[in-house]
Amino acid sequence: MAIDQESDMTDAEIDEFLRQRETGVLSLARTDDPYAIPISYGYDDAEQVFYMRLVSTPESEKREFLESSPAARLVIYDEADSTYRSVIASGTLEDIPPAELTPDQIAQYGEAKRPLFEIWAQGKQDLDIELYQLDPESLSGRRTEVDRAE
Repeated sequence: MAIDQESDMTDAEIDEFLRQRETGVLSLARTDDPYAIPISYGYDDAEQVFYMRLVSTPESEKREFLESSPAARLVIYDEADSTYRSVIASGTLEDIPPAELTPDQIAQYGEAKRPLFEIWAQGKQDLDIELYQLDPESLSGRRTEVDRAE
């Protein structure tokens, strides 16, 4: 399998790609300590901002990372036939208190279809559910065509 062609995605292609998906991998880093989790997101293409609901328990590693204002990188990717596409958004997560939500933000969180709370072993009352946005400092997309004939 050889790479036949690789190219950057335009802003319009990135927006279209992100609107058609709902999940990615969120990586958080503080000093030399990384943490990565699968997440669901809502995406506002007019502002190029991501919205997500993150669920954790009070003593969890996820909560420790979120409370440290870590650097964040969100990776959304897919593979279809001989084409691989990925978008990477980098920046800092910002928590949004529910009382400060705007109607537009509420609509974006509605697009974040996961987590499904029923999958958690703990009862719902033991979970911390917080709302975050990622307004990326950088947003880039890449498309790679591969020749599967080799």
